[in-house]
Amino acid sequence: MRKAQSLLRSTAGALVLALLAACASERQAPPPAPASPTTSVAQADGRLATVAAERAAIEANYLAREAVCYDKFFVNSCLDEAKERRRSALAVQRAIEIEAEHFKRKFKVEERDRQMAEAEVRYKEEEARAAAEPPPAPRAPTTAPAPRPSPVAKRVARHNARVQQDAAKEAADASKRAANAAAYEERRRQSEERQRAVAQRKAEREAKRVKEEQEKAGKPPSQ
Repeated sequence: MRKAQSLLRSTAGALVLALLAACASERQAPPPAPASPTTSVAQADGRLATVAAERAAIEANYLAREAVCYDKFFVNSCLDEAKERRRSALAVQRAIEIEAEHFKRKFKVEERDRQMAEAEVRYKEEEARAAAEPPPAPRAPTTAPAPRPSPVAKRVARHNARVQQDAAKEAADASKRAANAAAYEERRRQSEERQRAVAQRKAEREAKRVKEEQEKAGKPPSQ
């Protein structure tokens, strides 16, 4: 009986060791060591892009490992190990991210300080150069320029010119209107004369016709 129990315990222990060894054989490779210090903004941007891609890969590996763990005998132990591997890998990527972002912030501050320092140096150089230059010689008096014509006088002259032009145009238009009116009256008078002449000839023809008819009828012509 004791031999059977001892054999059973030995078998169970061997089974546990075999399962642990199987889990250990399927572990992922250890995460990469933290990157070396960043030396440029372009390198920092590249590392930040790589961190984003690595995080996506870590999450995908964790999900795949989690699915495998549910098929194993020691599920919880396998899941804990997968979570720890995920946490460690994400911590490495976070360290890389922090270092790259810190470099970019530091570079920005240093660049701003450098530009301010250069501007200060240029300002001091200009001040020193201005102080070293002799003062300009006084300018000799020159002939005063001719006075500029008053804009008011120009406007008055333009106004007078427009008034004269308008008056001339009005006179020309009045003369033209008078000529047109005289021509119209002449045409009207001639038309009335023609109408009177036509009416007179018509009356004469009518009187002649009546006289002829009376003569034919033997009647004396009407006085």
